[in-house]
Amino acid sequence: MIKQNKIAILLAAYNGKQYIKEQIDSILNQEDVKVTIFISIDTSRDGTREWIEASYLDNSQIMILEDVGRFGGAAKNFFRLIRDVDFTPYDFIAFADQDDIWHQDKLSRAIQKLHETKSDGYSSNVLAFWEDGREKLIVKSQPQCQYDYLFEAAGPGCTYVLTQILAVQIKQCICQKWDLVNTVWLHDWFCYAYARANGFRWVIDEKPSMRYRQHTNNQVGVNQGLKAFLYRLKKILFGGAIVQAKTIAIIIGMSEQPFVKEWSSLDKIGFFKLAWHAQKCRRKPKDKYLFFFACLLISIFGGQK
Repeated sequence: MIKQNKIAILLAAYNGKQYIKEQIDSILNQEDVKVTIFISIDTSRDGTREWIEASYLDNSQIMILEDVGRFGGAAKNFFRLIRDVDFTPYDFIAFADQDDIWHQDKLSRAIQKLHETKSDGYSSNVLAFWEDGREKLIVKSQPQCQYDYLFEAAGPGCTYVLTQILAVQIKQCICQKWDLVNTVWLHDWFCYAYARANGFRWVIDEKPSMRYRQHTNNQVGVNQGLKAFLYRLKKILFGGAIVQAKTIAIIIGMSEQPFVKEWSSLDKIGFFKLAWHAQKCRRKPKDKYLFFFACLLISIFGGQK
């Protein structure tokens, strides 16, 4: 009999009653694996907790974590899940949003790709879809760069699958630096950065593994079009994205690395030097140019005094 891998699914929920059934059912229907879904529910107004408790009362694959109050964002909710779930019985750990639909082979394919590439971290492209019927392939599988992990995630966190050894080390780091970790905007960015900085191999799959729902309540959604371009530019220029990169570098033990020390002063000279490393800092060619010009503008007009 072929062994089925045991996978812990970490699902962060908030006001998710409208779509969460489709998501949970698509996880429970995964082929060739055994899943346990751990759900952490941010204080909600739509009865999410009560609905899940009533709907999956007798399902031993659904574990709802104790209510510990308001998180105020998905990242803090996921960090709580990573901290509080015991990974010991599981071969792999995966993240899930509350409103997507997973392909039936999402997890089995991820495990296959991890084995084939001898990797510990997996993510993939996704097929975004809207309620009006539109669909768009979101490509995140551009070649990884020397320092891309300090400045972006490896795709949507809901595609991530981690080996137990990587997940345990991320947990240890989060527990040791809990307060600082909870200043990080995006859990997927942090986990990818930790993996790459600590010598773990990561594979980004070209094949989309899920349908990535887009709606007005998305906390983080698809970056596309002029509006998204301007939003990303604003984040770099005024929104503290490079400060976040510095914070992540500190947490994962890279603050004394020569590349980080070149720009971590966050002054005009630091941003000028960072601009000339743009090719190493983002995967997508368009984003490399955006990164270059944004850092150059900060070096001319901004930066810490």
